[in-house]
Amino acid sequence: MTDPVIRTLDDSTAHLFDTLPDPLRMREKHQRTRFRPDWQRVALRDGRVVARAAWWGAPEATEPLLINWFDVAEGEEEAGAELLRGAPWQVEELELDLPTGWHDVPALRTAAETRFTAARKAGFELLVERYNYRWTPECGLPGRPGRLVFTPEPDDRVFFDALRRIHSVTLDAHARRAIEQGGVDQAAQEEMDFFHWMPSPREWWQIARTPDGEPVGIHIPGRNPAGPCVGFIGVLPERRGHGYAYDLLVECTHFLVEHGAEFIAAATDQGNVPMAAHFARAGYPVVRERVNFWAAAAVSAG
Repeated sequence: MTDPVIRTLDDSTAHLFDTLPDPLRMREKHQRTRFRPDWQRVALRDGRVVARAAWWGAPEATEPLLINWFDVAEGEEEAGAELLRGAPWQVEELELDLPTGWHDVPALRTAAETRFTAARKAGFELLVERYNYRWTPECGLPGRPGRLVFTPEPDDRVFFDALRRIHSVTLDAHARRAIEQGGVDQAAQEEMDFFHWMPSPREWWQIARTPDGEPVGIHIPGRNPAGPCVGFIGVLPERRGHGYAYDLLVECTHFLVEHGAEFIAAATDQGNVPMAAHFARAGYPVVRERVNFWAAAAVSAG
């Protein structure tokens, strides 16, 4: 068997990316995703594509942010790992959006595990499994509970302080990893950086308070490059146990609809059982299951 040939694509070779079978329906997931051909790579063996990966970043970015498409033919795990290891870009995260229920379908599970094995060979480790949601008007607009008052807050320091408190006790795997690396300040700053990265207006960020003015939490209605999304829902630790995250989610949904959203994307860790229950109650269906891998060190040999 000949050694694989790794190619970074361009406009003239971009068609090669679509020659590999798609058992995990990644094309379906990425209908609205814009990929740059020069951020896509394939591994060919005897002229046939046996692995492919696409790196993604915001339209104006000069470097990709993460890998969010990775396919490997069965038995070609080493070629897939080489494809990632030799990339000229350093990224810390690889995410795969898989069909719902993939654990329970043998063909899907085999295809997913082939990709997981290749990712691990390239130096990535499993971080978390998540639910991806997509609300549309057909799901119904949940009624506002009316327990809280929502107002904008122009001072970033107020949000930073709230995020520090929210992440001091958290089920979120990304926040926990940030805390392990640099404490709650790093976790809060990473959230703030994400909020500012989104192209949606800063004045959309809102604080939730009780009618007597006591802070309860924050919600961040947002837009990412793919469209409207629930950017963040967080309840202060001392206010938990009253189901306020549902109130925040409902307000975020109403806010986005009032600002023209025809769909709303969202996600939560599968281990965050309370938040998953709130999404279900608010009428958000699970449309994909995301598996996030993280690199112990930025993966690149390029």
